[in-house]
Amino acid sequence: MTITLLWTDMMVWLLVAALAVWGWILSRSPQIRKQWHSIFKSGIAMASAIVLLFYLFFALLDSVHMRFTVETHPGGGETSKSIHYEGDMVSLLDLLFKHTLSHTERTYSAPFATHEYAKSIVVDKNNVSRQVYLPLKYVHVPKGESVAGDIVKKSLFALFAGLLVSLLLIAVHLALKGRGTFVSKLNVLRRGETALPWRTAYVTFTLMLMTFVWMYLLSYHYHVLGTDKVGGDVFYQSVKSIRTGVLIGILTTLVMLPVSITLGISAGFFGGRIDDVIQYIYTTLNSIPGVLLIAGAVLVTQVMMDNHPQWFETTLERSDLRLLFLILILGMTSWTGLCRLLRAETLKISRVEFVTAARAFGVSKWKIIFRHIMPNLMHIILISVVLDFSALVLAEAVLSYVGVGVDPTMYSWGNMINQARLEMAREPMVWWSLFSAFIFMFILVLAANLFSDRVQTVLDPRNEE
Repeated sequence: MTITLLWTDMMVWLLVAALAVWGWILSRSPQIRKQWHSIFKSGIAMASAIVLLFYLFFALLDSVHMRFTVETHPGGGETSKSIHYEGDMVSLLDLLFKHTLSHTERTYSAPFATHEYAKSIVVDKNNVSRQVYLPLKYVHVPKGESVAGDIVKKSLFALFAGLLVSLLLIAVHLALKGRGTFVSKLNVLRRGETALPWRTAYVTFTLMLMTFVWMYLLSYHYHVLGTDKVGGDVFYQSVKSIRTGVLIGILTTLVMLPVSITLGISAGFFGGRIDDVIQYIYTTLNSIPGVLLIAGAVLVTQVMMDNHPQWFETTLERSDLRLLFLILILGMTSWTGLCRLLRAETLKISRVEFVTAARAFGVSKWKIIFRHIMPNLMHIILISVVLDFSALVLAEAVLSYVGVGVDPTMYSWGNMINQARLEMAREPMVWWSLFSAFIFMFILVLAANLFSDRVQTVLDPRNEE
């Protein structure tokens, strides 16, 4: 086995390392620590952060890819041994859901069903054709047990296991956090007298973990969210799609920020021809329909990839490169809004007293930008980042729905919705693929929006809090 990092994998882990270093640097500032402490004093913000960390965990778990080696002996001797790699790359998440990958059914089945969703024509021993619901290959109810009774029994065990694991992790965190005995800290937590709403965080964490453990353990015996047209497990597809949504939301922001900050501050601070040129650029970009511009760029990259098949050894590498191109395209086309905000705010800050005094004392322009302009723009940048995250997650779903998003072979909520479009017209209607993608995307976007509202409330200097 060898670890193989894709382009997006490397970008994700570099971003995680950069955020860790940035967080450590910012934690040394008492003022910034106080601001973030104020953000997490809200129970809604704390619960939203737990949900976002849950999604981020699965995205990171799916961002470690590996290829297993296969040994061959062409000459029959030990000295002639050569090592080859398997054709497909797998991630840690794929290994976690290995049982669902091997339990592929023939076609559609509803959540927790034991038979296929549509009737099939079979010929019995008397050569008589009949339409029947064929049983699923990998769903077996114990003899003498009803389906409902078996689901309830396995659900109680799974929920208890999830509760036990969550309580163990909470106890470890509580023991390592702060000073005092474990019993005293537990009493303070029970009374809700902690500086931060840890009780809300622990409840949210317990509910999230219990839900996942319940669905995961039952996926060994049932298709919890049903199967698609080719018999693939919808629960696995929904969890697998988390990486695509989170990566587009995070990495696109990473691409967009340097352009927005550089051009926005330059236009507002230097003015003159520099301001005119930058305004002309983002005005021209804004005059082009966004979907049309993205679609044209995606189609150009698709033609380039089709003309160079030697670039890819596996299908996953090809779909990952298209995801990288989509991230770059979205980043280069979505910087104009933040750039305009930063330009307007820079124009205002550059005329206040302390900036005028710095200019009068001969302080260089670059020192003024980094010491006076940038710190006073950080609240706008942070608010825009958390607000744009949810918009970019929804943008991926819309673009994949219209066929100019990620590669059709890549798992994403947009592709699931696109495939469910025709399934909704079937009779009987196949609804669970659309429902699963909607629920997973809805929870992520809702948590991001609630967290961004709190960030805006605390960091915006116009608010009293």
